[in-house]
Amino acid sequence: MLTNSGYAAYANNKVMTASKADLTLMLYEGAIKFCNIAIVAIKEHDIQKAHTNIIKVERIIEEFQSTLNFKYPVAKDFDNVYQYLQECLRKANIKKDEKLLEEVLKHLRTMRDTWKEVMRKNASV
Repeated sequence: MLTNSGYAAYANNKVMTASKADLTLMLYEGAIKFCNIAIVAIKEHDIQKAHTNIIKVERIIEEFQSTLNFKYPVAKDFDNVYQYLQECLRKANIKKDEKLLEEVLKHLRTMRDTWKEVMRKNASV
């Protein structure tokens, strides 16, 4: 138990001291992790675990959508992608369809990798 509370304190401190860019990266990483867990759960016929993790991915996407600044035209493009991902997640959750989750995962990985590149370029400026 002591080990878990130490890890929890470390994880909490990591989040509390992270930059906005790092928090965004953490959210992408979390969405990818939960999507992978849901895929495995579907393969193992663990319907509840799949449902729980798909909902976690949906919540992260909702968080991304809620932070979009529509004074920039690119925000609408991101919103369209997030809406598409949400629709895929809803269908995947209803059907427990791992192929739809693989589609979401592909997009999440691309967005995460793009974000990492943006962070790298900004760090070198």
